Amino acid sequence: MKILVVDDDKEIVELLSIYLKNEGYDCIKAYDGKEALSKIRTDDEIELMILDVMMPEKDGMQVVKEVRKESSLPIIMLTAKSGDLDKIHGLVAGADDYVTKPFNPLEVMARVKSLLRRSTKQVTNDQPDTIQAGSLTIVKDSHEVTTEDGKEIQLTALEFGILYLLASNPNKVFSADEIFERVWQQESVVSAKTVMVHVSHLRDKVEEATNGEKVIQTVWGVGYKINGK
Repeated sequence: MKILVVDDDKEIVELLSIYLKNEGYDCIKAYDGKEALSKIRTDDEIELMILDVMMPEKDGMQVVKEVRKESSLPIIMLTAKSGDLDKIHGLVAGADDYVTKPFNPLEVMARVKSLLRRSTKQVTNDQPDTIQAGSLTIVKDSHEVTTEDGKEIQLTALEFGILYLLASNPNKVFSADEIFERVWQQESVVSAKTVMVHVSHLRDKVEEATNGEKVIQTVWGVGYKINGK
């Protein structure tokens, strides 16, 4: 399984490369944004990207935005800025997760494994194969979401995970912490804003494809749900 590591700091790239190889991954390296985009567009076997924010040529935010026009490739951003606003900017751009520098490489490996579990479509076996949520049809095995007129909605692995969790538990309200722990498969740590941004992306995609249908409901001060019959 190939993972692309992108950072203009070669020591960081080499460090992550060692840890990734120890976990059995094939590490592909890039040192600026343009090189990263070139590798993604020429190697369709890359399964995940670890991406620094501050880089020459194209910065990480620009790279994420361009990748998201073409792909739902899982992306973990590395940022030297620890403020919530900087993290939210990365998520709004389209990243799936973020790690703040300086980081523990073992934490990065945990994030990689978690995202890959989602992207390889591991959904709890006791959940139904196909779910109806409003006008949407959600298929577990293929990770497909389609509208009633047959239009497919392209979702990232985490967006699909949120939608499937809510749709498979109709009328149940999930807090941001519960969504984070169930979908990210990690203990919740300051997750509310992360979940909020992903839910916002998910809503935008669903509403665009369904001419404004409000599938996901916000229960203010509590969390999110999808209404069922």
